[in-house]
Amino acid sequence: MSVVIVDYNAGNVQSVTYALERLGVSPVLSADPEVIRSADRVIFPGVGEASTAMRFLKERKLDEVIKDLKQPVFGVCLGLQLMCAHSEENNTDCLGIFDVQVKKFEPTLKVPQMGWNNLEHTTGPLFKGIEADSYVYYVHSYYAETSEYTIATTDYVNTFSAALNKDNFYALQAHPEKSGKVGERILQNFLDIK
Repeated sequence: MSVVIVDYNAGNVQSVTYALERLGVSPVLSADPEVIRSADRVIFPGVGEASTAMRFLKERKLDEVIKDLKQPVFGVCLGLQLMCAHSEENNTDCLGIFDVQVKKFEPTLKVPQMGWNNLEHTTGPLFKGIEADSYVYYVHSYYAETSEYTIATTDYVNTFSAALNKDNFYALQAHPEKSGKVGERILQNFLDIK
């Protein structure tokens, strides 16, 4: 199985690479549209700031490449947020795969949310074999609102989309590569999606 991690200058690719290698997969890091299109699975990770990341994607026409992919695609953290329609972070128009708004947490609790929190209301193949209320690791100041695409939620300040799914596009706000056995299982479940 060929797995490509989209290289768009948005951090955490090395830790995602190590997590995949622990599962026996040797991913390719690429910003080449043809390499991305030809992969069996595409992972779209990221930490950083939305407008800078979107500018990088658009300059290389990767925004259109990602939206047109037909194989399973997995957005992680900033990747999830960029797959949404719009982010409040610097008023950024995003990819629009999910017609969902990304909002900034109100500072009624410490922002960013940094640490372990549980997944609730999980559904679909991404969470096969994962116990209810399992904990995953988060680092984020922005969140995707709940919607028809929500396949898991988490509560922090308010309830938000912990994971999204539409057709072949999957996304997780938490960092699976930092979430121990639960994160490893989520990555394996993504790789196993038919």
